[in-house]
Amino acid sequence: MEIYSLSPILLFFLSLILSPSTSQAYCHHIDHQALLHFKLQITSDPSNIFQSWTPQTDCCKSWDGVACNPAGRVINVSRSGLLSGDDFILDTSISGTLSPSLSNLSFLQLLDLSNLKELTGPIPPEFGKLSRLTHLFLDSNKLSGEIPATLRRLSGLEKLYLSNNRFSGVIPFVVFESFKSLSEIGLSGNQFSGEIPSSIGEMVSVTKLDFHENNFSGVIPKTIGKLKKLKFLDLSENQIAGSIPESLGSLPELQLLYLNQNQLSGSIPSSIDGLDSIQFFRLSENKLTGAIPSSIGKLTKIQRLIFENNMLTGALPATIGHLITLTDIYFSGNRFTGQIPSSFGNLKNLQALELSRNKLSGKIPRQLAKLQNLQTLDLSYNPLNLITLPNWFSRLKLFRLKMAKTGILGPLPGFLGSSSTISELDLSSNSITGELPRWIGNMTNLSFLNLSNNGFENPLPEEFKNLSLLTDLDLHSNNFSGDINTIFKKNVQDPLGHFNSIDVSYNSFSGPVDIGDAPAMDSVVSLVLSRNPIGGIIPESLSDCHELVKILISSNNFSGKIPKEVLNLKNLIEFDVSRNRLVGEIPKHNASIPASAFSGNPGLCGTPLPPCKHSSLHV
Repeated sequence: MEIYSLSPILLFFLSLILSPSTSQAYCHHIDHQALLHFKLQITSDPSNIFQSWTPQTDCCKSWDGVACNPAGRVINVSRSGLLSGDDFILDTSISGTLSPSLSNLSFLQLLDLSNLKELTGPIPPEFGKLSRLTHLFLDSNKLSGEIPATLRRLSGLEKLYLSNNRFSGVIPFVVFESFKSLSEIGLSGNQFSGEIPSSIGEMVSVTKLDFHENNFSGVIPKTIGKLKKLKFLDLSENQIAGSIPESLGSLPELQLLYLNQNQLSGSIPSSIDGLDSIQFFRLSENKLTGAIPSSIGKLTKIQRLIFENNMLTGALPATIGHLITLTDIYFSGNRFTGQIPSSFGNLKNLQALELSRNKLSGKIPRQLAKLQNLQTLDLSYNPLNLITLPNWFSRLKLFRLKMAKTGILGPLPGFLGSSSTISELDLSSNSITGELPRWIGNMTNLSFLNLSNNGFENPLPEEFKNLSLLTDLDLHSNNFSGDINTIFKKNVQDPLGHFNSIDVSYNSFSGPVDIGDAPAMDSVVSLVLSRNPIGGIIPESLSDCHELVKILISSNNFSGKIPKEVLNLKNLIEFDVSRNRLVGEIPKHNASIPASAFSGNPGLCGTPLPPCKHSSLHV
């Protein structure tokens, strides 16, 4: 066999082919030092998320949360306080500050230090040198100070999240002006103030803009209408005033618009019909006036309309009936007049119709009986003069029915007894009379029952104990009588059905009170029994209701002493036993209770009333 010798050049190329590939260069020393300087600023790392960052190891190959390019330059640093893997989720925190040395990572594209919770101090102005940065996530920390104007140099930035920190000051005009590549920006949950700069209109690539829960003032810039790609706009919970600009109607991609909890005035512009993609529209808690424009009927993808607590007037537009994608209408707390449009019966997907506290009148259209997905119907505090609830209500599968002060007269409508779905029933402030019928025990899904300010009389029926899910009961200002303990002894359906609040004041219930070991009472927070002829002692067993914050039992016939265990319940804030027949020294207590809460009991003495007069014996 003939042997051929190989040239040195050929041997060199063969060695490159046959030797193991080295796709990753060593970490560049500048980046290595920059990250170590940042770690030095970390004063507490209880979960050791920076443990792998050691001087002796390579930041590209060994450090958690660090990624490099083939040349060994750091391009990603991701050390979020919320880490997840295939089989774990770690929620941790670190303490420390942002080191200016991070600005030496000249190839950095992503910096994620979100959710570290205890990261404090300002954003170093040197961050403006990170010219290749596309993603900056610093949300959910305790960072403070202003946004450095040097961030305007980050012209390639695509996502910026600074939400849920303690940032303050005004937004520099020049910053927004240069963010032409930005697609998402989150500044919510801070203390930013001043006006939103008109330069916001230069962020032509933005799709998500979340500024809610700050102190922004001024007006909504008209230039916002230039953001044609915008899908998510939340300016809620600020101090923004002025009117809603017409230009907002020229955002065809907008899906969510939240302007609630501001100081907005004026009318809703008719240009809203240009919001072709809008699904969630919230204007509640403002000072808006005028009528809802009929052009609202063109928002064919809308799901939620939340306009409550404004000063809107006029009739409800019948065109809303065209919006068959609607699931929720919240128009409570306005000044709407006229009838509920019969076209609302076309809203086949509607789940909530809340129109309370308006000036609506006339008949409730029976077309609403078609709303088989309706779960909440609240027409309370409208001058509807109903006389009685329409029988077609029985065809609805309601979870919440609230018809307070709507003019209902006479006995409780019988069809309610066959309702298997109602959980919250509010018929307060009407003129309902007669006794609470036995069929109330059939409404076994009731968790909230408010029949206050009516003319009910006679004792509660024995069947009341069947309301095993009831947690909130308000029967005040009626003529109910009989044994108060019928309420306390009702059944529970663990873990549900334990009372949270009871108000049966201004009735004729009698006692004595026997809480005993009634399971329905073990987690009650508020107990109001004032203005009844309840006699007997204040039961010491009330001290077993450890969650009690409020005990109001004034103007009854309670006698005996105040149990010290009751007066020293750890959560007790409100306590009133005035105008009873209590005697003895008021037990020492920690709660701040005024003297008026004990007045009208001639036999009571001690702080905060005058001291007791102890008789001395002379032998």
